Amino acid sequence: MTAVSKYSIKALLAGIFLTLAAGQAAAATDVAGTRYEDAMSVGGKTLMLNGAGVRNKFTVKIYAAGLYLEAPQSTVDGVMKAEGARRVRLVMLRDISSDDLGSAFMLALSNNINDADKAKIATQISKYGEMFGVTDFLKKGDIIDTDWIPGVGNRCFLNGKKVGPDIPDILFFNSVLRIWLGDKPVDAELKTRLLTPAKKK
Repeated sequence: MTAVSKYSIKALLAGIFLTLAAGQAAAATDVAGTRYEDAMSVGGKTLMLNGAGVRNKFTVKIYAAGLYLEAPQSTVDGVMKAEGARRVRLVMLRDISSDDLGSAFMLALSNNINDADKAKIATQISKYGEMFGVTDFLKKGDIIDTDWIPGVGNRCFLNGKKVGPDIPDILFFNSVLRIWLGDKPVDAELKTRLLTPAKKK
């Protein structure tokens, strides 16, 4: 093989690599300036971004939210029955006290589950509340991941650091999902966004 042909092959391979890298870099969704990758690994499984949107309260943007699943779902029932790992990623769009966010979560959770389910997961709800006690304030850019990992359970992370205990109860995880996907979601438009493929930018 001549030096010219060797150079040509190297140049070609480099070009392919750069093209793939550029494609991977572009494989993301922008939500109010927040980057949501189209795919991420949870529990050793590759999850795809199902949908993403913003939690608004009046005219204030509170956080961006993205729902990741192993297979796309466009209905609440489909999400609740989805097999495999799942993730809800929240990215704070403003500073907020953890008490205020925690109270809002607990109220929304309570509004979207029946009394029988509340009784079944009362202990788990208390454990989940511990997550908001690890810091006084959540700052703009902070990331909260709430995962369901088969064989492990519900696991939460704050900026990549595990917080609180694992909760091995699918009823509890699905109840948490109803904060955003229930009959009385915290934001009706966000619910629609999570069930609709987000536009790429």
